[in-house]
Amino acid sequence: MEGDIILVGEEHKRAAGLIIDRLIDEIRASDTRFTITVSGESGSGKSETGVALAEALKERGLVGVVLHQDDYYVLPPKSNDAARRANFAWVGTTEVKIDLISEHLAQAKAGADSITKPLSHYGEDRLSEETLSLEGAQVIIAEGVYTALCDNVDRRVFIARNRLETMAHRAKRAREEFDPFIEKVLETEHEIISQFRENADVVITRDYDVEFVKV
Repeated sequence: MEGDIILVGEEHKRAAGLIIDRLIDEIRASDTRFTITVSGESGSGKSETGVALAEALKERGLVGVVLHQDDYYVLPPKSNDAARRANFAWVGTTEVKIDLISEHLAQAKAGADSITKPLSHYGEDRLSEETLSLEGAQVIIAEGVYTALCDNVDRRVFIARNRLETMAHRAKRAREEFDPFIEKVLETEHEIISQFRENADVVITRDYDVEFVKV
């Protein structure tokens, strides 16, 4: 998303390094591009972890490309907020084009040189498209609240931090001032997202320690 602020900290770099070191043999042995999702609640560090994973891959001689779920919302940001306030039932997985992310992951695994994906312009409240090159990439990382629901995924990372624990981080990203309605949205998202942990291969704890569940 254009205009987004991504602040990669040492905790993200450390966790990403541990994850890539654990997966690197599997990545190198894969016959197709390797796909990873990073899911969790708003402000949990998904975007930062996704970027940190790409950086960790680069340090080890591999190329990773990050897909941000924020680009795959059905509506641009301010319009999406208005839709939520007009009808709270809009909140949830129907807001996001999960099928399109899954399709792009499938294209990547099939060897596509590029994908044409949505691009969200936060300040302008509009959506456009961009062509993202995948040439030379061995790994595609899809990060976002609901990316655990994507198909065509090799490994799923879940960040186990809830909306109360992420409040300070959300403030740093400065997307919006405190709003009781947003907190209600995050509570609803929590009810959905908390179920993703049981299908995770890797769990990042509230203290950003890394637990390998199925790897």
